[in-house]
Amino acid sequence: MARKIVLTRHNVEFRREVEKISGEPIGMCDQCGVCSGSCPFTEEMELTPSNVMRKAQLGLVEVMEANTIWICASCYNCMARCPRGLDLSKVMEALRQISLRRAIDSIDIDNLDEDELRELPPIALVGAFRKLTG
Repeated sequence: MARKIVLTRHNVEFRREVEKISGEPIGMCDQCGVCSGSCPFTEEMELTPSNVMRKAQLGLVEVMEANTIWICASCYNCMARCPRGLDLSKVMEALRQISLRRAIDSIDIDNLDEDELRELPPIALVGAFRKLTG
């Protein structure tokens, strides 16, 4: 069932922020899905890479609630195969940066046990360390 999305000034500002940080013109994505088909971690993600790009295009802040931005390994498979030449890895990094700047993360390094540290995506730890030392 289709969901009606009403874009507000907030949506436009969020999209501009993603484009500014990433340097990628996300409006050029035509949702072909090649990025999702190329990603080796799609099965672990709550949203596919193409879903992340669509939500970013629409300025939907909810995109940062999914684990996808933290699971992305920046392997550049998506960029290498994108017919538009978009670098989705830069968009994912921009979303991680926005999340960290807004303190939306929920990682407390001191309270993680060894099992969690083994299973946590390395980029999540890197992001947490950036925030704690930056």
